[in-house]
Amino acid sequence: MTRPSTRLDTARIRAAREVIDPVFLDTPLYRCEALEPDLGCTVSIKLETANPVRSFKARGTELVASQLAARGERAVVCASAGNLGQALGWSGRGRGLDVTVVASRFATAAKLDRIRALGAGLELVDGDHELARERAAAVARLDGIRLVEDSLDIETCEGAATIGLELVETLPSFDAVLIALGGGALATGVGHIVKSCAPGAEVICVQPQGAPAMTRSWHLGRVVTTGPTDTIADGVAGRRPIPVVLDDLLQVADDAVLVEEASIVTGMHMLLEHAGLVVEPSAALGIAALLEDRDRFAGRHVVTIVCGSNVDLDAYRSWLDAAPVHRS
Repeated sequence: MTRPSTRLDTARIRAAREVIDPVFLDTPLYRCEALEPDLGCTVSIKLETANPVRSFKARGTELVASQLAARGERAVVCASAGNLGQALGWSGRGRGLDVTVVASRFATAAKLDRIRALGAGLELVDGDHELARERAAAVARLDGIRLVEDSLDIETCEGAATIGLELVETLPSFDAVLIALGGGALATGVGHIVKSCAPGAEVICVQPQGAPAMTRSWHLGRVVTTGPTDTIADGVAGRRPIPVVLDDLLQVADDAVLVEEASIVTGMHMLLEHAGLVVEPSAALGIAALLEDRDRFAGRHVVTIVCGSNVDLDAYRSWLDAAPVHRS
């Protein structure tokens, strides 16, 4: 059995399932036949939105929060585009942790409102997610508290990797898994398990053209930083890849592709029309990749991870109204 050389450990990942609240585990995995005529392949959905924070992120924050509580620590801070902050707020609230989230004031309003509703302190910065990361690190230094860095902290990757365990244990065989690529926790986590337990399946990461830093880095084999991002997929809109995360990704990903904004919107529309799912743009990246490269996936069995549904409904309606669903 292939064992990729990453920071992740399969035994720890299996043990993580005993720590993560069951409400976030054993999420639906099912074939969505209604999508298949338009996409030309067999499509299975791994649905990570039917939980209290409507994304996969709490699988990682459950590990972080449980470890902090066990050590008697009382406070934690993170930077977030919205989903990690909600997840840390939820996990921290249940364990008596004082959670601070630093975010861009331009982040999705619905995500920011939910962070507040979960009882976390919210500090907004006049800049993008990279500025929020810098400010969160400063808060951690000044207050002497734990900084949670998505993708850098191994718990966020190994928590996400439990999705991979469920995938390989539930689905006897599949040809490829399409994974949204942002900071890299989801891609490295799921990729580690797939390459360990189902090495014949392709691990394909998907990122928007308007936020290509990690994809460019993967193709060149070194960290590439970019200028300001330009995408509706705010959950994957980083500019500065983390070197050790890229190292892990290079071990587990077979490919990294970029997709157009129009394809992301069409993917969101298709998931609504054919699967009854309201998703945020990042969650439609897999469908976008299928739309843009039909020949590559024709006749194959592809899994896509629908990773979040925290979306501003006014923006969602405007995107879908402007781009009718593609018909083959």
